[in-house]
Amino acid sequence: MLALTFPGQGSQRSGMGRPWVDHPSWEVVAEASEYAGRDLAHLLLDAPMEELTPTANAQLSTFVLSLVVLDAVERVGLAPGACAGHSLGEYTALVAAGALSFADGIRLVLERGTAMARAAELEVGTMAALLGISDADAAEACRRAGDGVWVANYNARGQVVLSGTPDGVAAAAAEAKSLGARKVMPLPVSGAFHTPLMAPARDQLAAAIDLVSFHRPEVPVVANVDAETHDGAHDWPGILAAQLCSPVQWHRSLERLGGLGATVVAELGPGGVLTGLMKRTLPDVRAVSVTSPDDLDTLMDAVAGPEVWNHRSPAHQGEHLYTSERVIVSPAAGVFEPDGALAPLEESALAEATGSPSAGNGSSASLLSVGDRVGGVGASDVRTPFDGLLVRWLAMRGERVGEGQPVAWIRTEGRAR
Repeated sequence: MLALTFPGQGSQRSGMGRPWVDHPSWEVVAEASEYAGRDLAHLLLDAPMEELTPTANAQLSTFVLSLVVLDAVERVGLAPGACAGHSLGEYTALVAAGALSFADGIRLVLERGTAMARAAELEVGTMAALLGISDADAAEACRRAGDGVWVANYNARGQVVLSGTPDGVAAAAAEAKSLGARKVMPLPVSGAFHTPLMAPARDQLAAAIDLVSFHRPEVPVVANVDAETHDGAHDWPGILAAQLCSPVQWHRSLERLGGLGATVVAELGPGGVLTGLMKRTLPDVRAVSVTSPDDLDTLMDAVAGPEVWNHRSPAHQGEHLYTSERVIVSPAAGVFEPDGALAPLEESALAEATGSPSAGNGSSASLLSVGDRVGGVGASDVRTPFDGLLVRWLAMRGERVGEGQPVAWIRTEGRAR
């Protein structure tokens, strides 16, 4: 199973959008700019780090670029079996899972960044990463330091992040060293994120959350606050509000993805921090970072094995969707060439509606029988294991596909014979 993860604030870097400018998925930036009322291409291409570092800009730019990469992954026909995101990345994960619309995601990320920046102005805070210390000892260091410091991120075994007032973090860092921490690394932030000091931001964000609609996730999304999946749309407003004042349970979230059956975990967006954490947490799971179009080939290679594609049996070249829905999958890796004589239902319906000549062999959609050839991948024929009506191509002509990747969608229920 393929799982997708999405980075949070701190992954942004100057010029991070440049590899994507000539990719078709760059159109996501223009759409996001309309919703945000800002020139997001500037943030992704030309803004210096001084402009990207403030919380509102850091979160918005990271969120939008992650959605560009998500769109590119979807264009090559890949879909996740589960998602998770680190802090801000949880919003991207919800968009990827269909629980939150693109427009509502932009609105909430804008509000979240503004709210967190305001909270940081009310109570100056900071954060520091600890290396070489257990979760229990990090919590003990905070207890010994007294008020004003908490564990904010449980990123991996032996790596946690402290958050709180400058004095509180300094005191806890000193205690952590006495408990065996190998290294303390101050982080360049001005807020005590994921602590009770973010309560003003939580209240402001909760009001914005009440104005948007949530939907039942199409695939499981693992939540930061408890490393569990939540299937109901009604769960997520409270989870997102609580997240601002709660620690990110990241290594438990990765373990949960593994428990759900993930064999490949891809990080989509700038940086590669989550990929490194994944390799430390689940070394037997393939971890891939997608930061440029060139990385799409690496991801395709990673998911080419038959074990990734929804438990497909190698002897059965097709998959069930619903009772009347099926997909035809590629028997090999290579370049897909659909049969030009076939007319998908969607193309035929569009041609009929517009009065233009339809693709394929006439104005009606193609009916398929078991064994019919629908195209080729290299020297291999792609044949349907089902009777049905061809609804849509899931891979484009000339697209590189992996073994087991869905290339066509057919409908079997009630078709004419």
